Amino acid sequence: MVKIFIILDGVGDRACKLLDGLTPLEAAKTPNLDYFASRGNGGYVYTVNEQLAPESDEAIMALLGYDPTKYYYGRGPLEAYGAGMEFKNGNLALRTNFATVDNRLILDRRVGRTLTTKEAKELEKTINEKVKLDYDFEFRATVGHRGVLVIKGGDFSDNISNVDPAYKRVGRFGVAVNNNINNIEECRALDPERKTKVSANVVNSFVKQCHEILKNHPVNNQRNKKYLLKANAILVRDAGIILPELPKKTGWGAVVSMPLEVGIAKLSGMKVLKFDYPETTNKGLLDNLYKGLNETLAYSKIMIKKGNLSKYFIHFKELDVMGHDNNPIEKKKMIELIDKEFFGYLRKLDDVEFIVTGDHACPCELRGHASDAVPLLHYKKGVKRDTMRRFNESEAEDGYYKQLYGKDVLRKLGFENSITEQEH
Repeated sequence: MVKIFIILDGVGDRACKLLDGLTPLEAAKTPNLDYFASRGNGGYVYTVNEQLAPESDEAIMALLGYDPTKYYYGRGPLEAYGAGMEFKNGNLALRTNFATVDNRLILDRRVGRTLTTKEAKELEKTINEKVKLDYDFEFRATVGHRGVLVIKGGDFSDNISNVDPAYKRVGRFGVAVNNNINNIEECRALDPERKTKVSANVVNSFVKQCHEILKNHPVNNQRNKKYLLKANAILVRDAGIILPELPKKTGWGAVVSMPLEVGIAKLSGMKVLKFDYPETTNKGLLDNLYKGLNETLAYSKIMIKKGNLSKYFIHFKELDVMGHDNNPIEKKKMIELIDKEFFGYLRKLDDVEFIVTGDHACPCELRGHASDAVPLLHYKKGVKRDTMRRFNESEAEDGYYKQLYGKDVLRKLGFENSITEQEH
């Protein structure tokens, strides 16, 4: 038997005006998921807890069975590790976004999602050549507007605030906020220690220098002529100085493409079945997203068909983007495509067990993450305990599984034994 754990990034939603009051899952035509829902068992899950609007890092870590209150030390090191960057404990790593600003006013946190891979790499090269800090550093553009910064050679602290106002620090966690603050924040030390102040200061220096270097960069001058937003700022968030040691899984393969998920999968001991996510081009956001989604669908089926492993973790990123961009119609279409191409394929398999859920809700009209529970479906042939007939938010309320937490999903649903706790 093959076991598959599927995460639909940001799949959870709320009623959408453009869908006549339905969520994208409720509005989507999903005959294959309906087939499995009518023969499986559903419910809902809080990936971290009821209060937190989680980022993907702590949510995915939890869903893979690792209690984030014990194993999570910040997103930066996870992204750096997944991107293949050199990182040693004690280095300061942060997730970054290319963004568009006017003075300190953020016009777009993601450059309108129009920054091409070629452009991002040109900007990366200039930043690494021209920014001068008191410490060695490496900046790397990864996918689209995303990037990672690693600062080396100092005595650093990760107890610093985010420059990106869309996420705030709550203890160790990065938490999505919807507070309508649209100005670049100063990075602040969150305790009085000297190393914390040093860490905040070096981050502020990096951000300030990047803006000065990027605002009249040839890439941005060309973008301006094309009436495209300039990538003239770097937003940083979710600092970390420790790469966690996770108890290792065996027999798992991970079909993942984003640096974050690659990093977590590698740390967990999974065999990373990474494929090259298509480069972002100037053909438009939806063209880029559907290329990426189709690549993930095709590669997932190839890996399952090979049958070299007994368990697979498969991550679909693109739905989350549609939530952030308030595009419920395309989110619905993507759900339908995944249903047809992936769950339609699973229907042809004789011996398959799977769990499908989301890492968090990303309601379209909210344009960001929410603390809402997300629906979950567990299919195992011959086991039916509830009346659920469709995989969506409303039917999940009547599912068999009540108020699951992310860290308990794999264990309680019989995918694996409990994680052996290690000393930190």
